Amino acid sequence: MQLNHHLQQHPLRAALHNEVHARPPQTLVAPLAISHVVMVCDAAQREASREHIAALLRDHHLPLPDPQSSHIRMDLGAFHIRWELHTEFVTWTFMCPLTTERFGDIEPDRALSVVPQDWVGALPGQCLSSLHLWVLSSHAFGTAALVKHLLLEDTLVASAVAGGAAEVYTDFAMHADGFSRMLLLAGAMSPRRLGRLVQRLLEIESYRMAALLGLPAAREATSILSSAERELAELASAIRSATAEDEPMLLDRLTKLAGQVESQHATTHSRFSASVAYFELVDKRISDINEAALPGMQTIGEFMERRLSPARSTCEWATRRQDALSQRVSRISNLLRTRVEIEQQQSSQALLATMNNRQDLQLKLQSTVEGLSVAAITYYIVGLVSYLAKGAHALGWPWSAESTAAVAIPVVALAVWESMRRLHNKVFKA
Repeated sequence: MQLNHHLQQHPLRAALHNEVHARPPQTLVAPLAISHVVMVCDAAQREASREHIAALLRDHHLPLPDPQSSHIRMDLGAFHIRWELHTEFVTWTFMCPLTTERFGDIEPDRALSVVPQDWVGALPGQCLSSLHLWVLSSHAFGTAALVKHLLLEDTLVASAVAGGAAEVYTDFAMHADGFSRMLLLAGAMSPRRLGRLVQRLLEIESYRMAALLGLPAAREATSILSSAERELAELASAIRSATAEDEPMLLDRLTKLAGQVESQHATTHSRFSASVAYFELVDKRISDINEAALPGMQTIGEFMERRLSPARSTCEWATRRQDALSQRVSRISNLLRTRVEIEQQQSSQALLATMNNRQDLQLKLQSTVEGLSVAAITYYIVGLVSYLAKGAHALGWPWSAESTAAVAIPVVALAVWESMRRLHNKVFKA
């Protein structure tokens, strides 16, 4: 009995589950011609590439792909097409069977020759890599002569792959038609295993070129970094002998330098990070094809190790220099700011000392004013007492107004002084 629990599903569950099945290798049978094209695309061109393949399918009266799909495989009769959407580029792979395996000096057909040429010429984006790959069986006639005819002998690279089950030949050269070339002698490999091997060989070429996109950026960054490092050295030397008047100008120069370094770092960081990832993918795919050396021949892994290592080191060194320069700028900025803050604190302390002296002077003046205030208040109060005494004398007060005022003076003065002292203590205590 089938149970339906009606569990609430995560909105990304299906997409995440299907991710392990994304871009699966397909079964292939020799003899086969393959043309592989990598087009670098921005967001608009990526969507345009989806529309481009949809137009081709409409022309062949085939069902249109899912608008959200990132991988399409379709048999169009004369050729088979494979479209894949990657982060930075779109790959187009065209395949068609070969009708013969007798070649010698006769170059085999290219898969791209059976694809509508106007449609191919309108592929969205910019071509980063293009490769013709021929998959033949080991018993094909004239393969030795074909290798010499297709590939440049001076840069020929060859190895046994897939544990010795097949052999691959290439020269990593761009030929007159703008395509690289590769020849695979498949032997007796099963279709699924052959499909996996072909996919890895194509990915090696794609990721190799994508990884090298970081090299021009690294070279450009090197000149900018050299200039910034000289500027930083000059600032560090100037800070040692700078006066307080020079510090605002030095801080302004240092701030501009920090902005330049951080801007350049932000511009190239994603490119260098992508190159690191692509280099790692190249290493992984080379490991996956399980190479073994053929007598007197350089393997793909050895070729990549020798030719890609300088480019990889350049990108890594540029990244390290950017990080180190950013840290040095930050340290010197903090040093200069600390120096300015210390001077500001010293100025503040001097200002506070001056304010304390002024406050002491004000307190002394205030004490003097308070004494005068006691005298003034006493004068006015005694005056009032004198008036009261005059009126009271008419009613029988025995003392004259002058005598009463004279006696009241010390009493009033003492009372006023005591009141002022209490008020003063109360205010300062609060």
